[in-house]
Amino acid sequence: MTSFAPDSIVLNRKLPLWYQVSQSLRASILGRSPRDPLRLPTEEQLAGHYGVSVLTMRQALKELEDEGLITRHRRRGTFIEPDALRGAPVRLLGSVDAIVAQQSGMKAQLLGHGTGPVPPELAEFFPDLAETATYHRLRCDEKTGEPTNHAHNYVRPEVAARIDVDDLARWPMTKVLRDVVGMDISRITDTVEARLADPETARLLEVPLLSPILHYTGITYDTAGRVLDVAVIHYRGDRFSFTVTLDAT
Repeated sequence: MTSFAPDSIVLNRKLPLWYQVSQSLRASILGRSPRDPLRLPTEEQLAGHYGVSVLTMRQALKELEDEGLITRHRRRGTFIEPDALRGAPVRLLGSVDAIVAQQSGMKAQLLGHGTGPVPPELAEFFPDLAETATYHRLRCDEKTGEPTNHAHNYVRPEVAARIDVDDLARWPMTKVLRDVVGMDISRITDTVEARLADPETARLLEVPLLSPILHYTGITYDTAGRVLDVAVIHYRGDRFSFTVTLDAT
């Protein structure tokens, strides 16, 4: 039986290896095509794929099993749960793969794209630009079809010229920038605050006007320190929570 093929990552030795592997595998699972196999490779094969020990791989798989994304059967193997609930809490734990994972597993509809002036509140991030490429997407839960968040992305024009909009219907912007366009991402800075839904957000997310939402801003930097993308996302306050874990080591 053919096994599901997860993406590859470069591990950061400053973060827990099991966590990075679990987040990478989670993103691969949530971003898979419906035609992809449901069976995962063996623990030993996955450990070799990620370059970690079997013990580390086992810990990563337990995280996904506890979340309900996979099931493990003695002698039969490990399988992806095709109907697993994907509206899990957003977790900010310090790796690019965590950002990819949190954005994956939702059906995305491109509401519009083009170019426009840099918004005044974002001018500090694009001091050398008068315009950016813009993308506006609505994300919905794949199982229920319920809208969960809508996102505006502001991308450097020379980077946007290499983006295929069809990829944005399947994958989050972070994954497209890193794995499709091939940008070297050094860090992503996240800011989350509570706000009240404005008329556009209330309409798109199908919530009452002035109901609570989570306003997220993510700034993506390359290794030269340039801002590649600014993501402004409005999450339904009744569907998401943010958890931040700090490593004391």
